[in-house]
Amino acid sequence: MKSVLWGGHRIPTFKQLTTSQRNIGESWEISGVNGQESIVAEGPDAGLTLPELLAKYRDALVGAEVYARFGNEFPLLVKFIDAEQDLSVQVHPDDALAALRHGSQGKTEMWYVINPLPGSKILAGFDREIKPADYERMVADGSIIQAVRQYEAHAGDAFFLPPGTIHSIGAGNLLAEIQQTSDITYRVYDYDRRDAMGNKRQLHTALAREALNYTANLDALVPYDQETAQFTRIVECPYFVVSRLQVSGERTLSLDDVPSFVIVMCLDGEITLSDESELTLYSDNPDVTLHRGQTVLVPAVATQFHINGNATLLTTWVP
Repeated sequence: MKSVLWGGHRIPTFKQLTTSQRNIGESWEISGVNGQESIVAEGPDAGLTLPELLAKYRDALVGAEVYARFGNEFPLLVKFIDAEQDLSVQVHPDDALAALRHGSQGKTEMWYVINPLPGSKILAGFDREIKPADYERMVADGSIIQAVRQYEAHAGDAFFLPPGTIHSIGAGNLLAEIQQTSDITYRVYDYDRRDAMGNKRQLHTALAREALNYTANLDALVPYDQETAQFTRIVECPYFVVSRLQVSGERTLSLDDVPSFVIVMCLDGEITLSDESELTLYSDNPDVTLHRGQTVLVPAVATQFHINGNATLLTTWVP
């Protein structure tokens, strides 16, 4: 869990943990980011980092097509985020710009709102078309925030954010984030806040200028049927497919059409999950109990997994 300027106190309660850590803004659930790697908790591979696990099992873990595309770099990063204060207004580069500047992937991401406080907002996309010269002037005079579209956040809302989308998570939001493996962020506006040393946080005005999508035709709010109790696909893009699954009782999901691993995030309730594969990542016992706030990685060699319990889940895989 990461302590940040804007972080709150809800993640430990959500994940059913006890800690003295404060201002927790993020819990990186599945991560191969250098220096922030997930570590296997149980079983014969306990103690291995996710990159070490990937180097050991290769396509058995992530799938042949994914391994051919990404090699020993795990392609996704998934988090829980608690914004007690507004996050900075920011933008992420696409693959081409990120490769040119940083030798990295770009950052396409999506958010699933879990539990927003009343009045919480999501900011995403410009609400009018502006020009690069307008952008620089608006950053300089602090008015850029006035040109960003605002949405009232509700539990179950999903937002899709392609690279170039100006965005911010408003105060009061607890949400899940699925993204490409990238930690590149260009900060555009930060409400003139100061860090613990009294310094204003750095803005990346020039870097963001080339990364931004200045048009106003993006609606980041994803329409989907929130009332269904079935397996509901929310977002599909070249980097990830995200679905919501409401479980009540027993259910078996076939993975025949899934060419990669599957990440399962438990948003509410508790389940027992079994993938019945030869590669068991978290325990010598193939049955894994997953409660609210926990996440599990089902390897690509699994052809199906069984679920028993009552829960709301997000599933993510690479197409």
